[in-house]
Amino acid sequence: MAGTRAAIRYAKAVLSLALSEKKADKVNDDMKLIANTIANSEELANMLGNSVVKSDVKKAAISAIFPKLNTISNGLLDILVTNKRIDLLNQVAKKYSVLFDAHNGKETATVTTAVPLTSALEEKVLAKVKALTNKTVELESIVDESILGGFILRVGDKQFDASISSKLNKLKREFTLN
Repeated sequence: MAGTRAAIRYAKAVLSLALSEKKADKVNDDMKLIANTIANSEELANMLGNSVVKSDVKKAAISAIFPKLNTISNGLLDILVTNKRIDLLNQVAKKYSVLFDAHNGKETATVTTAVPLTSALEEKVLAKVKALTNKTVELESIVDESILGGFILRVGDKQFDASISSKLNKLKREFTLN
C-alpha cells in the first residue's frame, strides 16, 4: 500500500514537471515503453525488486535497456535510484499513464464478457460509456467464460455487474438466508 502511494506521488511530480516543460506526451510514451517492457520481462521485474542487487547495477541495466529516454524520464530514474525506490519504476510508469490520460480527459473502460464482443456491440458500449462519463473512452475487452453470460463494465472506480454468475450468486445468498 505504501509503495502504491509513493508511486502516485512520483508519477504526479513527473507529470507536473512534464506538463510545465510541455513534454508530457514524450514522457507518456517513455512510461508506456517502460511499463510494457517490465510487464513482458520477468527477469527485469525480478532484478528491480531484488534488494541484493545494488542500485547502481539496476540503474546501469535500465540505462542499457532504455537508451533513448527523455531527459525527464532519465531524471525520474536517477531520483528513484538515489532514493532507493527503483523497485517502484513499473508502478510509477503505470500511474503516470493513468494520470496523463485523466489530465487529457481520457478514461479506460474494461468490459468482461463470456464471449468476445462483436464490433457493433463494442461501438454501442463505447458510445454509452462516453455519454455517461463525458470523456474519451478506450475500451479494453476481457473474455471470461466463468461469468456464464452478460457482462461486467468497469469505468474508473465504478463497476456495473450484469453477469449471469453474479445474479446466480445473489439468488443463492437469498435462498440460504431464508
